[in-house]
Amino acid sequence: MAKRKQQNLIKGNASHRRTEGDYMSTLLDTVTLDDWQDVVSTLAAAKQGDAQARAWLAQYLVGKPAGKAPTPLTVVVQQLNGDNPLVNRLSKTVIDQHKYPSLHEDDAWEDQIKAIIAAELAEKIPEIKTIVSPEPARLSADLEGNQSS
Repeated sequence: MAKRKQQNLIKGNASHRRTEGDYMSTLLDTVTLDDWQDVVSTLAAAKQGDAQARAWLAQYLVGKPAGKAPTPLTVVVQQLNGDNPLVNRLSKTVIDQHKYPSLHEDDAWEDQIKAIIAAELAEKIPEIKTIVSPEPARLSADLEGNQSS
């Protein structure tokens, strides 16, 4: 068996490999919004009882659960103790701010930084219409030219 010549990929000699961006670009150029509208029209099939259509829609609309659901015993014990994990998780930040004020002195500053970045992103990201109003579904020509260079 002949030994294959090992390519040095770390130095960037693998120019023949496709990138994820190449495939995504081809996908976006090939699948029009009308095509995608036909694909997501599985709603009718889901309403008629098609389990695969329901699963597919649920995966994209709701997403897969991030964790395991609590056991029935855990739920009953929490109810008997008057414990609510959601309330605990949502109130933890406020409670910590009052218990440990010195640890949260910079919270307002962090919120201001986040607001500034969000405002800049909102200005720089072009408005892309949804299927409801599909007129400018692609980026404008001047932005496409900047991205390809």
